[in-house]
Amino acid sequence: MSDHRHEHGPGHQHGAGGHAGHTGHSHGVSADADRRWLVIALTLITGFMAIEVVIGVIAQSLALISDAAHMLTDAVSIVLALIAMRLAARPARGGFTYGLKRAEILSAQANGLTLLLLGGWLAYEAVHRLIDPPEVEGGLVFGTALAGIVVNIAAAWCLSKANRSSLNVEGAYQHILNDLFAFIGTAVAGLVVLLTGFARADGIATLVVVALMVKAGWGLMRESGRIFLEAAPADVDPDALGDKLVAQPAVVEVHDLHVWQITSGQLALSAHVLVQPGGDCHAVRRDLEELLRHDYGITHTTLQVDHVPEKVLQLALPGDSAGDAAHCEDPHGPVHRGEPHRH
Repeated sequence: MSDHRHEHGPGHQHGAGGHAGHTGHSHGVSADADRRWLVIALTLITGFMAIEVVIGVIAQSLALISDAAHMLTDAVSIVLALIAMRLAARPARGGFTYGLKRAEILSAQANGLTLLLLGGWLAYEAVHRLIDPPEVEGGLVFGTALAGIVVNIAAAWCLSKANRSSLNVEGAYQHILNDLFAFIGTAVAGLVVLLTGFARADGIATLVVVALMVKAGWGLMRESGRIFLEAAPADVDPDALGDKLVAQPAVVEVHDLHVWQITSGQLALSAHVLVQPGGDCHAVRRDLEELLRHDYGITHTTLQVDHVPEKVLQLALPGDSAGDAAHCEDPHGPVHRGEPHRH
C-alpha cells in the first residue's frame, strides 16, 4: 500500500502490496517582511552612493570611489534578492516541480561572483596607487567615510532584521557588511592622510577591504555551488545518516539514499528502505520521518518502503554484494544494512 501526500500541486495515490512511499513537505512562509527591510536598505544605499561618487572624484580618493562601486554592487545584490524572492514565491507548476526556489541561490552566486570580480579590480587599482600615489583630499575622505559608516550600519541593521538563513538574503547582507568594513578602512585612511600626508594609506585601506571581499565572495560561491551540485548540506553526513536509519527497528537495508538542499534552509531526502518480512511498512516510514525531522530538521522526505524478499534477506549479509543485484539493478551510493542477528 502506498501513500503519497503533497501540500502543493496534485496528490497521487497508488496501491501495491508490502510497499509504503511518502513525500512530506515543509515550505517557508511569506517573505513580505523581508522585502520591506530590503527595500529600506536599498533606498539608503542608492541615495548615499550618488553623493559619494561625486565626492570621490573631487577628492581623488580610490578608497571612496571603490566604496561607491561596492555600494553599487550592494544595490544590485539587494535588487537581485528582491527579484529572487518574488520568483521563489511562485507556486510549483509545469516543468518546474520545485517552483523557482533556486532563483535565490542564483542570486547568492551572483553576489559572490561580483564580490570576487570587484575585489580583483580594486586590488589592481590599489597596487597601482601604492606605486604612484595621487594627491588625496584627506578631509573629504574622512568626513564622507564617517557618513558612509552611519548609512551602512543602518542598512546592515535593516538586513539583519530579514531572514538571514536564506543564502539569498545572506549574500546581500555580506555585501553591506563588507561595505561597512570598507568605510571604516577608508575613514582610517582619510584620517592618516589628513594628519600625516601619507597618501598611500588610501591604497592600503583598499587592499584590506579587498581581502574581506574575497573571503565573503568565496564563501557565497562555495555554499551556493554545493546546492547547485546537489551536495549534502555541510552539517549532514549521509553515511552516518544512513547508518542511523538502518539501525531502527525492523529496518533491514537502506539504499539509494540522497540528501540535498532545494534552497536555503529547505533540506530534502529520498531513500529506498527494506523492512523485515511481516514488519509494518507504514509504521517504519512514520518512525523514520520523525527521526529525520527531530534529529536533522528534514521534513521534505520521499521514502519508498518495501518488505525485503526472503531470497534477498538470505543474501544480504554484511560484505556480501549479492543482495544488491537481487533487489535493485543499479543502486545509487552505498548500501546500508543492519546487523545479521536482526535479520
